[in-house]
Amino acid sequence: MGTEPRVFLTIGAVLAGISVAAGAFGAHALKAILTPEMLAVFETGARYQMYHALALIAVGLSLERRPHPAFARAGWAFLVGIALFSGSLSALALSGLRVFGALTPLGGLAFLIGWGLLAWGWWQQAE
Repeated sequence: MGTEPRVFLTIGAVLAGISVAAGAFGAHALKAILTPEMLAVFETGARYQMYHALALIAVGLSLERRPHPAFARAGWAFLVGIALFSGSLSALALSGLRVFGALTPLGGLAFLIGWGLLAWGWWQQAE
């Protein structure tokens, strides 16, 4: 049994909302606290979270339309990517601890895997 579409639709919508809130928080509250470099790091995390929250919604819609195991796997990869990529950038910007930067490439890899799985699932649907 696969993951229900509503799981990814709901999580995607919630994470998109959090991304908007994080962007506003960065633009207003953090602008006076962080260096321009760290503010850019924080904003990159929020932006990529939004992109992949929207990807989660695409996963949910794809699962709803024509279920394929690759879609659910893509969704989980996007979630891992958001946690590692966006989470590590936020933690780096807010704490200044460079060790968090080591997790960012792993999140990027999870994003790439997610996009590959999503493409594979859509390709398989065309057959």
